[in-house]
Amino acid sequence: MDLNRKKLLSYFTPQRILIPVVIGLAAIGYMFYRDSAEMDFTPLYNAKPFWLVMTFVVLLVRDFGYIYRIRYVTEKFLSWRKSIDVIMLWEFASCVMPSVVGGSTVAAFILNKEGISLGKSLAYVMVTAMLDNLYFIIAVPLVFLITAGDIFPEVSAMEFSVTRSLEIAFVISYLLIAFYAFLMAYGLLINPTAVKRLFLRATSFRFTRRWRPGAYKNGNELVWASQQLKGSTFSYWANAALSTAFVWTARYFVINCLIAAFTDISFHDHVLIFSRNMVYKIVLLVAVTPGGAGIAEVAFPTFFGQFLGRFTTVIILLYRVVTYYLYLILGSFFLPRWVLRVFGEHPQDEEE
Repeated sequence: MDLNRKKLLSYFTPQRILIPVVIGLAAIGYMFYRDSAEMDFTPLYNAKPFWLVMTFVVLLVRDFGYIYRIRYVTEKFLSWRKSIDVIMLWEFASCVMPSVVGGSTVAAFILNKEGISLGKSLAYVMVTAMLDNLYFIIAVPLVFLITAGDIFPEVSAMEFSVTRSLEIAFVISYLLIAFYAFLMAYGLLINPTAVKRLFLRATSFRFTRRWRPGAYKNGNELVWASQQLKGSTFSYWANAALSTAFVWTARYFVINCLIAAFTDISFHDHVLIFSRNMVYKIVLLVAVTPGGAGIAEVAFPTFFGQFLGRFTTVIILLYRVVTYYLYLILGSFFLPRWVLRVFGEHPQDEEE
């Protein structure tokens, strides 16, 4: 028990929390300093209350969607209270770990400590990851059609090569996500053994052999997870899929609400912002910093600066506060109470 608790708390040390905060605030501070002479704070005094309220409504809707989904994906094994704890800690883990890693590693451990078997915990985490990826690969073609392909930021001629690189990187990332999502779907729902063999064959070459232990482990986990999902009903998958669409639509719409609160944008602009958010998230997906700190702030003006002009840096700060720093604070509040409930001791006791 002590080893498990130590393992969990090692993900949430003060250093892990402070590093992304310092990186993110440093990036925003530099942007305020760099643009101070041109910054316009007038929109603050003309903010639209409706869209400010909608920002927090969308955040609540998003979190409720996550809570609903984990409760129903676990077949109501988790109570509403436990579902809230799991989601808050999952979000917390996503904030303090690099985006390329995400919070899924910690999520399986958290579910297991809630009394769910390891096999089922892995299955539930894989299901949510698979559905998240499927939402993305379905939504991108739809917004691409609606915006007539105008999902990439407008740039000057000098920046054309950068944008071209972004487009190529986005297409490659989309294809990789699609391949991974369909491979996971095939492995979880149809033939996990075949996917496990594929993992092992892919790591049988001399230059890929270093990843063979991980491939073997992931292959076994996929087989275990698939066994746990056998017999799942149509209602189970419908609830999981609809809640996933609900969650991610709300998640992408947060930026729309913030921009609309301080500037006038049309319906077409809303669609454009929503679609560009998908490209923006791809940039954050490959970020090596915890929670995309620093990269999220620096990349934001490229995608949404045209709608905000000299007010962009203020919106960056507000956006990161409500979608990132808020969850660091909430996670710090939920973690010790969860540890007390699950392990029956205060985390500080470990050092006494």
